[in-house]
Amino acid sequence: MTAIETTALTGDDARVADLVDDLLDRFPPAATSSTTFLGEQFDRGLAWVHFPEGHGGLGLNPKLQKVVNERIFAAGGPNPMYRNPIGHGMCGPTVVAWGSDEQKSRYLRPLFTGEEIWCQLFSEPGSGSDFAGLSSTGVRDGDEWVCNGQKVWTTLAHLSRFGLLVVRTDPQAVKHAGLTAFVVDMHDPTVEIRPLRQMTGEAEFNEVFFTDTRIHEREMLGKPGEGWRVSLTTLMNERQSIGGGMPARGSGTIAALTKVWGEMPDERKDVPARDELMKLWCRAEVLRLTNIRANQNRKMGDPGPEGSIGKMAGAILNIDIHNQVNNLLGAEGMLYGSYEMVRPETAMDSDTAQKAFLRSRANTIEGGTTEVMANILGERVLGLPGDVRVDRDVPWAEVPRN
Repeated sequence: MTAIETTALTGDDARVADLVDDLLDRFPPAATSSTTFLGEQFDRGLAWVHFPEGHGGLGLNPKLQKVVNERIFAAGGPNPMYRNPIGHGMCGPTVVAWGSDEQKSRYLRPLFTGEEIWCQLFSEPGSGSDFAGLSSTGVRDGDEWVCNGQKVWTTLAHLSRFGLLVVRTDPQAVKHAGLTAFVVDMHDPTVEIRPLRQMTGEAEFNEVFFTDTRIHEREMLGKPGEGWRVSLTTLMNERQSIGGGMPARGSGTIAALTKVWGEMPDERKDVPARDELMKLWCRAEVLRLTNIRANQNRKMGDPGPEGSIGKMAGAILNIDIHNQVNNLLGAEGMLYGSYEMVRPETAMDSDTAQKAFLRSRANTIEGGTTEVMANILGERVLGLPGDVRVDRDVPWAEVPRN
């Protein structure tokens, strides 16, 4: 940033600009390891500017994070989301909202630097969309909780040092009220992680089994019975993270389509294909602008149900865009390469159009299915009558299950 630009800023903007200047001057990204750079970014309060001071933030408006990220990325700095997308986008905000000071001090810095990867342990074989119906259990034993159960579709569990786990601690309460959230050590010998191979050939997803896993009560997030509220913080941040991006105009997923179009010979650029390209470009631009508006309206640090708009619309749009990319590629779109199973280092790589086409199918499931998003938008945003729920006032232990 030039001297003229810096002196034109005042207040919080100037403070953030000075901190970014200091970070980039003292730790040039090209000459600094990713871990060191991200640690220095955290220590300056530039990890999440809206977090409290001392925990990676400055207690400022979250819109300033966009300014921080743009300058750091333009200088070649690392993106913490790449290595630890679940931790950075979902678990970190949950720890700062619900964790003790001890938990914030212990977990947030190595989470941000990528030294400790995190995963989210919510879905189960018998309760995916009905998350509150989960059956994994936590039973108090002195100052510990003994947890048993199975989780599924756990992204990057094979790399994770810690996980955000929700279990049922009171089966006599109604299903939403009997849940409790914990930070769990994924290296505990009682935790078993098995790969789930996807149609991309990769296994970024996993199933995780807990067998008499003991978790100390100091690792609880919130209080006993507050697991549903804790999970809502995680889920709203997840949907904001997945669907709330604000890329530059014409960038993001739509850029893959315009790139293929630009490389096609003119004789193949017929009118129907051009019309489809423009329809998808317009949808992408409408979604981008909608996300900007939702981001401006959301409460500081705790996204509301509006995040479901971007998540639902973005999932459907991504599939449509990648379908069209493959249509334009023709027979080349069928050439995927090796299906040898790989345990990926991140969930953010789709390095070929064919892989992106296959991976996009997961967008309508992960972070809440498209059907669930439609229900949330109908009930909580539009104020429509809710779905019929016959188990709302029934203790979980009395709800019929298969």
